[in-house]
Amino acid sequence: MTRTLYLISCAAPPVERLPVAICAAQKAGWDVCVILTPAAYRWATEDFEGEIEALEKLTGHPVRWQYKLPSQPDLLPPPDAILVAPLTNNTLAKWATAISDTLALGLITEGIGLGIPIVALPHFNRAQAAHPVVARHVAVLREAGVTVLLGDGGFVPHEPKHGNLDAYPWQAAIDALPG
Repeated sequence: MTRTLYLISCAAPPVERLPVAICAAQKAGWDVCVILTPAAYRWATEDFEGEIEALEKLTGHPVRWQYKLPSQPDLLPPPDAILVAPLTNNTLAKWATAISDTLALGLITEGIGLGIPIVALPHFNRAQAAHPVVARHVAVLREAGVTVLLGDGGFVPHEPKHGNLDAYPWQAAIDALPG
């Protein structure tokens, strides 16, 4: 039985390493579909020529980033689980307050209500994480059943401008997905 994973990614530096996550998820038995926030899509099309095509070839699915028209068919199979990685502070704030102004946010906001297992792996620096509302947003999502991998065993915020792409814990997120 094939399990479908929606990998929803925001515009943070680890988005440059999506193939690492896709391959790890595929090795774990997932059929991966990539959905990008509009800013992540812009990065992929303007800064990384050929990236969208490479992701589509790797997954066998179109990369989605915007809502379809009501008259258009769904291009992706329904998800059995969702991985939101990298999760930016911006998307965290909107998601925790039920804002659905992009396809990515609509899917993860709705995913909570549908009971779809969701794992979120943030990526932001310590200065951003220190804002008092960040902890509240994380708590809201955890209370809603989202597995937010922030802190020990997940993503530990780094000093501003000192992130290490090779240290981003993609495998911890894959391991946190339902078996």
